[in-house]
Amino acid sequence: MIDLGRRDGRMLRIGHRGAAALAPENTISALALALELECDLVEVDVLQLDGTLVLAHSPAELPAELATLDEALAFLAPGSCGIQLDLKARGAEAALVEAVRARGVVQRTVVSSFRPATLRTLHALEPALRLGLTYPEDRLGLGGRRPVQPFVGAALRAMRAVLAARVGWMLAAAEATAAMLHWQVVSKPVVERCHAAGAAVLAWTVPSRDEVRLLDALGVDGVITDDPRILQG
Repeated sequence: MIDLGRRDGRMLRIGHRGAAALAPENTISALALALELECDLVEVDVLQLDGTLVLAHSPAELPAELATLDEALAFLAPGSCGIQLDLKARGAEAALVEAVRARGVVQRTVVSSFRPATLRTLHALEPALRLGLTYPEDRLGLGGRRPVQPFVGAALRAMRAVLAARVGWMLAAAEATAAMLHWQVVSKPVVERCHAAGAAVLAWTVPSRDEVRLLDALGVDGVITDDPRILQG
């Protein structure tokens, strides 16, 4: 399985939707730029469109340079960069497993979802695939907003207050060994509880160096960001 722990003490650099602040999101060009910026992993959204897995966040957000999952994996396969596939589609677990097996990248891939049932199905299909539980569900587009609306920020703070008591059983119920958490729900007790359960903590979608420093101090394992340059230096 892919190692999602820190590298020589530093947090993992993970390009969100490739490098969404610098190139069209969920495209091969965004992936190429993330590799140039020496990301440890690249994250993309995976949607099913007319029976084909493609890189897109939703049917309303199809990139002009629409790429299939297979095209993206073919591009990434020759290298060593880790791959995070955020599975949006229901019922596409078998197709995703087939795709990562076909390109020989199972050991370099982590699949994330906010649906525990999706992760359990993936575990049954391919036990060697690392799985990450996303929290909270991104219904309000939190991954692409800065700053979030005040009421959303308040809701996230409320989630953070109770998450440490819940995250252990949430991970176990999903058969997940990574927690993909919105950066505003992360706290020291949450990180400690995840690590005690054997789960890495990856924080999304981190907007600036100020938040990077905060998350570093909390012990987070990796940062998912639209602009990987905030993790340089």
